[in-house]
Amino acid sequence: MNTAHRSRRLAATLLTAVLAGTGLSVAAAPAAHAAAEDAVAKLPISSYSGLAVDSVHQRIYIADQHEGQYVGTVLVYNFQGQKVTSFQHENTVSGLALSEDSTTLYVGERGRVVTYDTDTLQQNGAYGAAYDTCGRQLAFAGGTVWSTDAYVFQPYQCATASTGLDMLTNGTLSRTGWNDVGRLQLAPGARGQNRLLMGQPKESGAADPFLASFDVSGTTPVRNASRRFADTDGKGALDLKDMAANADGSKVAVADATAGTRLLNAGDLSNAPDQYQALPAGANATAVAFSGDGKYLARGAQATGSTPDLLVQSADPTDATPPLEFAFEGSLDGGSVTPRGLAWSQDGARLFAITQSAGGTEYWLHVIQPPAAQYDTRFTGDLTHSPAQAVAGEPLAVRGRLEWDGPAPAEPLKVTAVRKDATGTHQLGTATVKDDGTFTVLDEPDLVGEATYTVSFLGDLTHRPATDLTHTVTVGKAAGSIALTAPAQATMSGGVHITGTFTAHGKTLSERATLTVQRTDRLGTGTLSSVTVAADGTFTIDDLPRTRRSVTYTVSWPGDDLHTGSTASATVNVTR
Repeated sequence: MNTAHRSRRLAATLLTAVLAGTGLSVAAAPAAHAAAEDAVAKLPISSYSGLAVDSVHQRIYIADQHEGQYVGTVLVYNFQGQKVTSFQHENTVSGLALSEDSTTLYVGERGRVVTYDTDTLQQNGAYGAAYDTCGRQLAFAGGTVWSTDAYVFQPYQCATASTGLDMLTNGTLSRTGWNDVGRLQLAPGARGQNRLLMGQPKESGAADPFLASFDVSGTTPVRNASRRFADTDGKGALDLKDMAANADGSKVAVADATAGTRLLNAGDLSNAPDQYQALPAGANATAVAFSGDGKYLARGAQATGSTPDLLVQSADPTDATPPLEFAFEGSLDGGSVTPRGLAWSQDGARLFAITQSAGGTEYWLHVIQPPAAQYDTRFTGDLTHSPAQAVAGEPLAVRGRLEWDGPAPAEPLKVTAVRKDATGTHQLGTATVKDDGTFTVLDEPDLVGEATYTVSFLGDLTHRPATDLTHTVTVGKAAGSIALTAPAQATMSGGVHITGTFTAHGKTLSERATLTVQRTDRLGTGTLSSVTVAADGTFTIDDLPRTRRSVTYTVSWPGDDLHTGSTASATVNVTR
């Protein structure tokens, strides 16, 4: 298991602290939820299609589309990451949208949009809509609900299907006349600004996908800005994963899997004069969200190892304060932030992140209360190992040291480790970091050859991830040994009786060893019958010598892929 560990120890005072000179502050959490922590819930879903946060009732709504099946689920969690209830639907569900006053939750189905009263969590309405088979996107803007719809016969056709834009009028979702190719994404503008954002994903096959902004203050949507991003050589086209408007509606941030985070002026979608710093090398943008109080930006990504999957920073791109960084890697956290998987509480005190496994079939909910500060960490020196000669099938200790800035952690930090050899990458679990920063990773390599160990510190709420440290070890064969006990004297008529013990260190043999026996006397050398070692490692040799004088018995084992061969001899003086 290779997983990031989160601290559960920061006091609420951290949430109210202001970093002098940095411009970063965190709003205090409600008194009932004073501790700053990252609660993680494994979600009982196999797909993900929507996220909505109700700050009035402190609930999180998560849609499980169940694509390809005729059932769907909406999960309801509270702000502590505990499941409250779920809404079961007989049809596939997709997008979610919440009214600005948080009184109504809208849930997209194939042929309609269903509504729920957020006070009672009871269904209280349904609006007919054009039939959709590709996953309806929903957004609440301009006081109404907006939806996409696309109809195809096979799911693989959705990527390039003709998708229409619908709006809620007179109790039904009717088409607006706007349409384009692909699974069009929708996002609301800033609260109260009557703006709807629409984006075209790269999978649509469009050579130059678009981003557009609509004025939705009237009875029909009016496009007031649009943009395509490719240059004259066709490079730099949009690879849209998510988009979000900032709190005052002046900017739009776009998660572009190729370009990273694009910050645009909301009015004409031109590039903002100041841009956010690039995502860490190896991280591809998947999600973006501004806090409702206007202070923070969260950026989700897909990355491996200790490369951050989530950055939380000032919404002001000119603020040079280092972002808070989180790396997700393993069976307790998920591997990356899922596309469109970020949302904030309205007061900016909590960030909600949906992470997913590498295959996109398992999902986790993270409830994060960002601290006021996060400190750097680093590995110092190189990794070492003992014993000096690593042997297949025998214990090996890999040691190192981790340093951290800021106060000493209240709970021990943990590092994770993997071993990569000719058969692939093997998870080695976690190792606890001692007060002096040292740690020991224990392993038992099971393959001869080079083994490369990579140690990671994935960070926690108050510590940034450290750059991975690697160490290559040459793993040799384990020793095999043979010990013989033979008489000094024997007779030709009485024969020779020899006992012995065979030992194979390291990994246990898959089957009992067979030993070769040779006899050398004054008449020459010949091979006797081989002997099989007993389960306890013992064996016996009985022979009738063919001549007098000195007779030498040589017992040998050739070894195998993991063990060296071994030989032992005994000489007996034979008389008549």
